Amino acid sequence: MGTETMRPVLEIEGLAHSLGARTLFAELSLTLRSGESVAVTGPSGSGKSTLLSCVLGLITPTAGSVKVAGTDIVGLRPAGLARLRARTVGMVFQFGELLPELSPLDNVMLAALLARTDRLGARDRARRLLDELGVPPAATSDELSGGERQRTAVARALINEPALLLADEPTGALDTETRDRTAELLFDLPRRYACGLLVVTHDPVIAARADRILRLEAGVLRPMTSGASA
Repeated sequence: MGTETMRPVLEIEGLAHSLGARTLFAELSLTLRSGESVAVTGPSGSGKSTLLSCVLGLITPTAGSVKVAGTDIVGLRPAGLARLRARTVGMVFQFGELLPELSPLDNVMLAALLARTDRLGARDRARRLLDELGVPPAATSDELSGGERQRTAVARALINEPALLLADEPTGALDTETRDRTAELLFDLPRRYACGLLVVTHDPVIAARADRILRLEAGVLRPMTSGASA
């Protein structure tokens, strides 16, 4: 891979965070590069979703740095954090989190408009992404199947060409066949769109598709071999 493909898009160093007397993270570190996928597994309550919240800047850690596309988001003012998040981070949630009354096209466009993309450009890119991801036209997102809604959520996450893509249990609400098709699409994204992908999942089948698997336990991330149980 070239140097551009391998550039770090997420660098976490010395991350520490506690909830009351309970330590969630202790000197946690992680580097994720463009074109790479990492799956984070671990028992319920280990802090996987909290880790994503730290990366999004929704939670301020007790100590450490979280660099997204080279910028340390810890301590950023809300306006600067919002701009950085809109331009460099895409998020895929377990249930898609689409606005059901809007069409797939409008759901995807909305993310671009919030990032101040011009309307015509936003519409063209949204339509192209939905076509690439195989989402059919629909008057509302409620008309889509579960897999189609999740592919719409992926298109929305990609609309602003993020350097970093985050996914929180992205296949947890899908049946086995749809889960496998969605996972195949998801883990192909770093190569197709030159982004880094960080996935939180309980599912060992999904985790095994990542370039690296890390287990979050006792406040630290430990490497696992591909295919090991989550």
